[in-house]
Amino acid sequence: MTNSTRTEAGVLDLLRQFKSTPCAADHYASERLAQAKAIEPVLKAFEVLPTDTTRKPGPLSGIPVAIKDIIATTDMPTTNGSPIYRDHVPAADAWVVERLRNLGATIFGKTVSTEFAWRHPGPTTNPWNSKHTPGGSSSGSAAAVAAGLVPLALGTQTLGSIIRPAAFNGVVGFKPSYGAIPRSGVHPLSGSLDHVGFFARKVDDVAFALSLLAGTSASDLHGQPVPAFEVSVTQGIQPSPAPRIAAVHFAKFAKAESEQQQMFGASITRLRSAGAVIDDLELTELDHVNWDTINTILACEAAVIFGDLVARHPEKSSEHLKLLVKAGYDYSAADYLKAKAQQQALRDAFTAQMASYDAVLTLPATGEAPEGLDFTGDAAFCAPWTLMGVPAVALPAGFGRNGLPLGLQVVGPYRQDFHTLRVAKWIETTLAFQIGLPKLVA
Repeated sequence: MTNSTRTEAGVLDLLRQFKSTPCAADHYASERLAQAKAIEPVLKAFEVLPTDTTRKPGPLSGIPVAIKDIIATTDMPTTNGSPIYRDHVPAADAWVVERLRNLGATIFGKTVSTEFAWRHPGPTTNPWNSKHTPGGSSSGSAAAVAAGLVPLALGTQTLGSIIRPAAFNGVVGFKPSYGAIPRSGVHPLSGSLDHVGFFARKVDDVAFALSLLAGTSASDLHGQPVPAFEVSVTQGIQPSPAPRIAAVHFAKFAKAESEQQQMFGASITRLRSAGAVIDDLELTELDHVNWDTINTILACEAAVIFGDLVARHPEKSSEHLKLLVKAGYDYSAADYLKAKAQQQALRDAFTAQMASYDAVLTLPATGEAPEGLDFTGDAAFCAPWTLMGVPAVALPAGFGRNGLPLGLQVVGPYRQDFHTLRVAKWIETTLAFQIGLPKLVA
């Protein structure tokens, strides 16, 4: 495996190579570190790079994993994307980081997050074009995987912070079902909406990550463990048989760029030719109420979390965060309780609506990553699925007019993560789209 091939390799690709060539595992993380240092002046994906890449024993031995910088690490700062926490080193690892260490992974630094995973962006650029955003809030994690610096990175999603940047950077993003991975040690934004998930290069890799990292923690009372499953390092997961898919457009589909709409239609045609049954499904109630509902919940919970912090550090808090706190205080308790009831009602209704289907196919974003670094993109295509806490997968599937990636989003019923991943694997295999490497590293 050449250096270029290793840059494009996924987690399972590497583990198979490491088994046959153990010396390759000894040097892989240090090779990635050298490459990261070379391109970091342009990419700006990391708050902190690792100082120790020594290989540890375990199922993830030799695999470097980048950690979003709202997830606590004891051996390096966790800044939460805020000057308030610039020199903060936590006393304990986050649950998911401790699990990764126990599995033998190399904790490969901290990746740039927007401020507290909200809207104020960091300096990270899109590796396909440094004038464009990588998306957010998991900006650095998505860019680091796209650039081949790591084969796996942790992200979080409260609106669209895994799926949208995955699409913008041309990688696989996976937001598991709500509660599948404990959030202990992850700075909260909205306890009813926060999810921990992954960026990788292939569906097999995010499935493997979930199989190892799903669990429960007494300190995360919202945990809802998904049914356990195993992933073969040799074969990955088996694709589902040709699935029955619901194509969901939503009213906002008309706002998508023409190339994104065309790619979506062409993908449906190819999938149907390969045997999938694809019907259009209208989710009218979800389409109409999800945005107000999710923003009510988010603002109310964020106001409780950040209200005192903003009051104590106004000069170190962005206008985005101040406005979020104000919005939360402007809602009444009745508004919040109504939104929470609507959240559960929509999840229950979606479960019933999906009785005849294996998964939803929809858009992850309006199109290519927007130009400029001040706006991380519209989360409207991701918000419904985050609100309901259902599993969602972003798959790279094409390029837009400016040569930046376009994606698809595959969504499944609540807690049916493994089946959703099998459908995503079938779509990935059927479309056989090879994204390649961005010019920054190609």
